[in-house]
Amino acid sequence: MSNKPYKGFEPKWLLTPAPEGSYRSIFRWGDPEFFKYPKESLYNLMKETFKMTDDDFKDYTDDIGFDQVDLSEYPSKLAKKHVDALKKIVGDAFVTTEDYPRLAVAYGCTGYDLLRLRHKQIENVPDAVVYPDTTAQVEDIVAYCVKNKIPLYVYGGGSSVTRGMEAVKGGVTLDMRKRFNKVISFNEVDQTITVQAGMSGPKLEETLNNAQSIFGAKRAYTCGHFPQSFEYSSVGGWTVTRGAGQNSSYYGTIADIVLSQKYATPIGRIQTSHYPREATGPNLNQIMMGSEGTFGVLTEVTLKVFRYMPENRKRFSYMFKDWKTAMEAAREMMQCECGFSSVFRLSDPEETHLMLKLYNVDETPLEPILDKLGYRDMERCMFLGFTDGEKGFSRNVAKNIAKIALQHGGFPMTGYVTKSWEKGRFNDPYLRDTLMDFSIITDTLECTVNWSNMEQVHRDVRKVCHALPNTVVTTHMSHCYPQGANLYFIFITKMNDADEFKRYHTTILDAIQKSGAAISHHHGIGKMFAPWLEGYIGEKEYGVFKTLKNYFDPDYMMNPGGTIGLDLKPEEKKFLNERKDYR
Repeated sequence: MSNKPYKGFEPKWLLTPAPEGSYRSIFRWGDPEFFKYPKESLYNLMKETFKMTDDDFKDYTDDIGFDQVDLSEYPSKLAKKHVDALKKIVGDAFVTTEDYPRLAVAYGCTGYDLLRLRHKQIENVPDAVVYPDTTAQVEDIVAYCVKNKIPLYVYGGGSSVTRGMEAVKGGVTLDMRKRFNKVISFNEVDQTITVQAGMSGPKLEETLNNAQSIFGAKRAYTCGHFPQSFEYSSVGGWTVTRGAGQNSSYYGTIADIVLSQKYATPIGRIQTSHYPREATGPNLNQIMMGSEGTFGVLTEVTLKVFRYMPENRKRFSYMFKDWKTAMEAAREMMQCECGFSSVFRLSDPEETHLMLKLYNVDETPLEPILDKLGYRDMERCMFLGFTDGEKGFSRNVAKNIAKIALQHGGFPMTGYVTKSWEKGRFNDPYLRDTLMDFSIITDTLECTVNWSNMEQVHRDVRKVCHALPNTVVTTHMSHCYPQGANLYFIFITKMNDADEFKRYHTTILDAIQKSGAAISHHHGIGKMFAPWLEGYIGEKEYGVFKTLKNYFDPDYMMNPGGTIGLDLKPEEKKFLNERKDYR
């Protein structure tokens, strides 16, 4: 994004690193030295949308969180004998009951979490944080906690937007970032890598890109999994939530990339098979994925890896005149059986309006050309992406996408837009904290639809989102398939109250469930979406999850407090409508 000097009034954007030990150092996204703020045209759009003036941006209207973390009102309740026992397992230096480390692993990154942290609404923190180093240590910790009825939680990268790892029952949280992030093995013949669950996205990708120097491999590799939270998410988090990366249309979601898993559970070690396909009963790999720590602690993951060939990448972007035409073009691209691109992203009119400013297209000659050719603002839809793979394959996929786009009236926008999107795709979350200082909040929800109900879900959910006045609601299609796609909703509104946020968020989840869409494509369920899960899955179908929970963890010590709804009371669940059959 362009950070050109403002010609007019410039808001008091916070450009100072958060002090060590402060609340902001916990709730702020990412690199403490990196800052991002809207360029002037976006700032002016925000003022118009949210009915604000320059006066509203002269000083912060929400707590910037520079004061030091203080949990004196929330002391650790874990008995000393338990702390000592945990220290015997991992070492004295790797167990703590201090304030800052406990709060640092307490919340994720949904707006509800961030607002509570800003306002020091401390509800759920672990009594102790443990930093394991080996699978054996994790297995010993699980056994000890289960034996002594101590709730156990896991913190990977901390980017959850579903309250996935919140320690509702206190107890112990395993922080995997410090030591549980090593490569176990690399197998170039099978094209696999096995890593500890705390391995971060960037460390994994760096390791694979440098496989020749690190492992003596014949070539460089890639993990193929790049969620927007890539820089601050872990392999374990991807796996237990069934995550998806922005390149999933080619490489697949994590459910396709994971080859095998190892868990430390209350009943002992569970190791899934490492073969690419089997006909040996229900697939245990798929059963364990999505369990979100409720069956046990994921310790090791074996992933498929792919040849790293960025030189073969073909970028594209097209503008369509309206959403209906754009959807038809996207469906044909996914169903024409000529291969899939890596990134495949289609924005609706409201998101396109914002994107052209966010990625500086409004500063190029393309903007006036579009208007003259009849691609009207708030009707037109931006489609962008790129291909990966072998040179001929990559070129052929891009060629067929171009052919289909042109058949549907798509206007070529060159690779400039895609390059601008790539430049900002991992750092756009930094804008969130900048805007929250002035009580403007951004958050997301997403769902899975079939092509046949996409238009209806898009319309119904956006209507509920827009029921809150003066709100920006953008939507894009991503993670696409021949049978349907993910619809990703982003709302931006003026709000700084956690309870108000939760009420609004609930209305959107209600709308997604009522629309008949899947309530989550790749964010997982956690504790925030859990009340809707049984209503979506079905009572008898959900009974399978309960049976598995009772088999692995009959005392409910693994991530308790509502995760995927397993220990919610009946009155806490949402049964909004009869399940719909769209076949």
